Amino acid sequence: MAVNKKIEEGLDHIKAAEKSLKTSLLKWRPDFDIAADEYSKAATCFKNGKSFEQCKECLLKAADCHKQNRSLFHAAKCIDQAVLVCKDLGDYRDVASLAERACNLYQQHGSPDSGSASLDKAAKLLESQHPEQALRLYQRAAEVVLIEDSPRQGAEFMSKVARIMVKLQMYDQAADALRREIGLHQQSENIAAIGRLAVALVLVQLARGDTVAAEKAFKEWGNCCDVSEVQTLEMLLQGFDEEDPQAARQALSSPFIKHMDVEYSRLARDLPLPEGEVPVPKPSVRENAAPSYVSPRALSAAAGNAEEGRKPVAGESNETKSHQSDDEFEGGLC
Repeated sequence: MAVNKKIEEGLDHIKAAEKSLKTSLLKWRPDFDIAADEYSKAATCFKNGKSFEQCKECLLKAADCHKQNRSLFHAAKCIDQAVLVCKDLGDYRDVASLAERACNLYQQHGSPDSGSASLDKAAKLLESQHPEQALRLYQRAAEVVLIEDSPRQGAEFMSKVARIMVKLQMYDQAADALRREIGLHQQSENIAAIGRLAVALVLVQLARGDTVAAEKAFKEWGNCCDVSEVQTLEMLLQGFDEEDPQAARQALSSPFIKHMDVEYSRLARDLPLPEGEVPVPKPSVRENAAPSYVSPRALSAAAGNAEEGRKPVAGESNETKSHQSDDEFEGGLC
């Protein structure tokens, strides 16, 4: 009953808003300020009444009224609220476009930080189910803060960009994003972060199948790594260089790689290991080996020949037979 009452109250506010937008002979210009306020009140009523679709429509109408009244900041705030209503609806199709509209309004008002925050909130809503759209929003947020010369915030957004690219197996673009993130940390002199990113960059280059680029990344940024990170990367690169899968697996199982961001730890877990060459065993002669195998049939045949005397072997010539018989009679008369 209370829900229906809230919806009816919302409809009354819509009528009041529409009335304030009408013009007459004595009223030449619509009253956008009153209309925006009435639409906002209607949106609140519909949200309490669980009518989220009507709530979203009223918020967008309130944003249009604020925009007509040159109140860009309030228009952007209404669109931000509409993004959150999309979450209640379970419909994320308009989230990216609404967030970009809100960001543009914030920038026009002169509040780029609010614009980047709006993009960030919308990207978090989309990251699990629509990572491609979240990636675009994070890239846009990085551009917004870098226009205002904020390298630390830009590095945070580029970190999110790189992680989503790794998740989507966009390794070429992820390597570029990591290098850009390293450059932003250099501007803010965050050396510890550069060391961790050097490990991530080596993993991404190995995932690309480019061991030369991985070694180059280590030589370029390895001086920013801790001692344990340097030792692990040396073992990892040596394992790939010498095609030693056991050494590579041992390096990838190091604790600090397992405790990296989820995307990089999964990348290390699924990284194809080098295929070691299996040596072919050479044939060798065993000393004091057993004699060759002779079948029992052949042994019995040989025993029979020994008892009966030697019989002519098939294939012997007649001359051989006659020669043997002459030898038997020689010396018999002596």
